[in-house]
Amino acid sequence: MAELWYALHVKSRFEKLVETQLEHKGYEAFTPTYTTTRVWSDRLKSLSMPLFPGYVFSRFDIRSRLPIVVTPGVQGIVGAGMDPVAVEDREIDSLRQLHRSGRNPEPWVYVHEGQRVRVESGPLQGLTGIFLRTSGRDRLIVSITLLMRSVSVELDWQCVKPLAQVVEHPLTGSRNGNPVSVTGPLDNVAVRTR
Repeated sequence: MAELWYALHVKSRFEKLVETQLEHKGYEAFTPTYTTTRVWSDRLKSLSMPLFPGYVFSRFDIRSRLPIVVTPGVQGIVGAGMDPVAVEDREIDSLRQLHRSGRNPEPWVYVHEGQRVRVESGPLQGLTGIFLRTSGRDRLIVSITLLMRSVSVELDWQCVKPLAQVVEHPLTGSRNGNPVSVTGPLDNVAVRTR
């Protein structure tokens, strides 16, 4: 069985410690972060915070999970009931590209429906997600389906291209036996507020 990405549920504020311990054990681990500014009594302070508090992503063979689950701070592997469920590689790749881009993604309410787009230029080129226009700003939303959580990053709508969407008949799941491919301009994207 191949090594897959899994979401580990960890103790609050143990994300970086768990990531470091897993890396010392030879596992690939990833804790996506964002920078936020907090007001303290006498100053402003920039802090690096986890995009998914209480979770660390790690790649391993599920049959050899004992070294993972005995790592201090790890409370379990996210799954359905007692069965661990892998996170899709494309979702982890998207998070890693956001992290490397130099943009500051931020936590967002879970979004799973909307106009899917591909970024055609800039540091996010090739990334796909959901386009959202809110409060006069354009955003790309990337989600981790298993956790039902999303992150967003600001971008210019001119650098994205709508992807074809399959429209299915609500009762039969198809139209004349075949799905219909439909694309639309970004002008038709519904504007939502946060």
